[in-house]
Amino acid sequence: MGASRYFTKEQQHKITESIRQAELDTSGEIRVRIERFCREDVLDHAAWLFYQLEMEKTAQRNGVLIYVAVESRKFAVIGDKGINSIVPPDFWDSVKDIMRTQFAQGNLTEGISLAVLEAGKLLKQHFQYRKDDTNELPDDISFGI
Repeated sequence: MGASRYFTKEQQHKITESIRQAELDTSGEIRVRIERFCREDVLDHAAWLFYQLEMEKTAQRNGVLIYVAVESRKFAVIGDKGINSIVPPDFWDSVKDIMRTQFAQGNLTEGISLAVLEAGKLLKQHFQYRKDDTNELPDDISFGI
């Protein structure tokens, strides 16, 4: 069974709506990828997935991947070079702290939703929403096996 089994349709909808809400205030693009296992370094795997999901194809290179491996209890936040070239190294710490706190309390859906909203707030600092902004990446959750 795939990783989607950990989320009801309502929970999936909540995460997707968080993505849509977060992207209303920024030209940045946020994706969520959820898998059951990550058997390698979580940052390496998330970076590989970033390119598999073609997230580097945004005009401003301002995509963000929030990755969660449920059974391995691992997660990562990866930003594209348009973001990383202008923000400090600890830029994503508040997003990761939210996830860590919520996950420790067993709140997987809430942790992801709140992390997405926080990522949107952070992106807004450097990538304001523009009237001509288009949604360059899908808002749905990408589920792995």
